[in-house]
Amino acid sequence: MFENNQACRQMIIALYEIPGIGWHAIQKAVAHELWKKEDWSQETLLGIGLKRNQAQKAEAMYRDKPWLLTEADSPAIMESGAVTLTPYDEAYPAILKETAQPPWVLYAKGRLELLHRPSVSIVGTRKPTAYGRHSAASMAEELSAAGITVVSGLARGIDHIAHVAALKHKGSTVAVLPTPINRCYPPEHESLYKEIAGNGLLLSETPLGTALHPGQFHQRNRIISALCQAVIVVEGARKSGSMITAKHALEMDRELFALPGPISSPMSEGPNELIKEGKARLMTSVSQIFDELPWLRNYREEASAQAAGLVQYGGEGVAELSGEEAAIIELLRDRPMSLDEMHELLMIPFGHLNALLLNLCIKRRIELQLGSIYIAL
Repeated sequence: MFENNQACRQMIIALYEIPGIGWHAIQKAVAHELWKKEDWSQETLLGIGLKRNQAQKAEAMYRDKPWLLTEADSPAIMESGAVTLTPYDEAYPAILKETAQPPWVLYAKGRLELLHRPSVSIVGTRKPTAYGRHSAASMAEELSAAGITVVSGLARGIDHIAHVAALKHKGSTVAVLPTPINRCYPPEHESLYKEIAGNGLLLSETPLGTALHPGQFHQRNRIISALCQAVIVVEGARKSGSMITAKHALEMDRELFALPGPISSPMSEGPNELIKEGKARLMTSVSQIFDELPWLRNYREEASAQAAGLVQYGGEGVAELSGEEAAIIELLRDRPMSLDEMHELLMIPFGHLNALLLNLCIKRRIELQLGSIYIAL
């Protein structure tokens, strides 16, 4: 469905950034190949199924700002240091394409390779107990040390604690924002926001310039669940954002875990209810993640070997590379290249080449940069 198509990609971005044009309207534009039509009159746009107000806005956009269909990214996005991702981009996370309505556009800033690593989300209340704070920090640190990326929402409380702990190790962290990518919310997390931009990844579904409204928190929670193989609810009331994230996780068939707590604690009502109703597994240790998802053990073993000094990343004495991996690195030492360029020079099948590139990103031998360009480290 999502084959490489630059013109379609730019049309999606242009439509997405028009207020009032939602997921289904863009789906209609894609299905009718609107990017191939030179006539964006209201008659044409109504003919593919857009509503009249949507057609009016799209026609005005195309007439007044046709550059939106030709620029790789808008000047504002480039100025913010972010990139725009659609399902037609290599860096777009494959796991999101498996969802019922994958986001048409994501804005990302930081280490894009984290979107292709196995990940677990840790969510919870903004007002955690000492028990919740300790549990979130220890689980996030243990997961990151095992090479698993920790995803959360940069909110106060459990989210903040999970991000800080995960940044200490290889797995690092992804913060999904309710705000545009160039705005930190809450403001007091500015220093953490900047640290994640440098050593982790910031991700948002919200176009630049959009004012904050409640619906954006629900969108953020949906992406937090969709990005991960598993979700851990640490603490939260029965009606809370973390319970909404848990609901999304169940709908997307993600593994759901909940940390049990005292029946007298209001902050344990949500997790205890999930456990009681059989919706979540009772969480007692991080090892349960690897029991339920045994294929993640490879990442834990690799991280353990690295910590023991058996594997070294980023230097000339790096652990063994396959002949194909070594050939890729040799090419990138000459100059940065795209996937297409490497495919043409190496004649490695696209699927296999993608897997090799992801593995080298995980080993920190190469890095995916803006514009889907790879460089050697």
